[in-house]
Amino acid sequence: MRTSKISSGNSGYHVWILAFAMSLLILIALSKSWFYDHASAAASEDLQYFSVIVPSKGRDYPPVLAYWICGTSGDGKRMLRLLKAIYHPRNQYLLQLDAESSDYERAELVVSIQSESLFQAFGNVNVVGKGYAINEMGSSALAAILNAAALLLKLSTDWDWFINLSVSDYPLVSQDDLLHAFTSLPRDLNFINYSNDTAKNEIHKINQIVVDPSLHLQKRSHLYYAVETRTTPDAFKIFGGSPWLILTRAFMEYCVQGWDNLPRKLLMYFSNTASPLESYFHSVLCNSPEFQNTTVSDDLRYNILETATDGESPYDKMLNGGAAFARPFKEDAAALNMIDENVLNREPNGLVPGKWCLDQGMNKSSEASKPPGEDLCSTWGNINDVKPGSYGIKLAFLLSKIASEEKLTPSQCLQATKMGSS
Repeated sequence: MRTSKISSGNSGYHVWILAFAMSLLILIALSKSWFYDHASAAASEDLQYFSVIVPSKGRDYPPVLAYWICGTSGDGKRMLRLLKAIYHPRNQYLLQLDAESSDYERAELVVSIQSESLFQAFGNVNVVGKGYAINEMGSSALAAILNAAALLLKLSTDWDWFINLSVSDYPLVSQDDLLHAFTSLPRDLNFINYSNDTAKNEIHKINQIVVDPSLHLQKRSHLYYAVETRTTPDAFKIFGGSPWLILTRAFMEYCVQGWDNLPRKLLMYFSNTASPLESYFHSVLCNSPEFQNTTVSDDLRYNILETATDGESPYDKMLNGGAAFARPFKEDAAALNMIDENVLNREPNGLVPGKWCLDQGMNKSSEASKPPGEDLCSTWGNINDVKPGSYGIKLAFLLSKIASEEKLTPSQCLQATKMGSS
């Protein structure tokens, strides 16, 4: 990642003016709902709408998950593969290609979605039809995820958890397994990994002033780092961890609608830090009396680059790690086909079988291998009923254990060490 230094000549005043201006850009973008405009044409301004079959809701039914999948130029096919691997009619899906992608790529993605009668019938797959510059290390990434949550709230208020994924992620359990595992959980739990790393370089990273030009440029740009630093705040505590999240609808509404001043205050602060996704939601949760006791320090992700195998095969270690997703995979990773075949029981280019689809042997896509007129699933079953496999039962037991332990231990916000503490 290229970086630049902001000169210290005439520095202090100009740096703070620039930082404040960038913060205002984020708030203005959110207030205008950046990505949202009613549209119907395939390559038009924003979201594409289809007819809707609404799933049943309530404590006796499985939850509804809201997925945001983000990618860049050349990621269209990977995005469709991931969508099919995590698809369930109960859930909501928002797909986004950033500004590095061409209008043709976005239009092609929309056509792929619209060509499937299944997606049209349940109306739960939408595409952001206009690209925006996103630097994953900057505040433009934070603005993007907040806008994705706002769009999903606009599309449906019935979902229970928000999950962010990239095209390098892949599920380790089926959606029947995941929905089963989450059914018995309190629906106010936020799964977010906290770090206890309080090294001086982490503190310096938080205090250093950073500007992300991707907020106001059409194409992604490198970050600018100021020479000056600011003091560690004392009006609120800073917490950090993983940028991969499973957050409740109530908490995302709190962040997006901001009826309390805390989310806005922290948004202004983190708009001028590096990697704000590694601290913003963590800090809002732990500084909010309403949500600080709802945290579970586990993002249910398995990082294939950071986990030692200890003699066990990497594939077995991944499947036995108690995670719902793994990352980051390369597009041609052999493990993806192994997961499809051995875990998801998913045919190439098809969907994952479940009780909602009665013709499980015909769940192929509209690729060349599919006979003319055949749909992903032409005969639907009960979308409000799930049938877990062994992985789902194991995950449900693990999550229930975690939820029970949370009630008996202090809040994760009390256990996690704030940045800047000794």
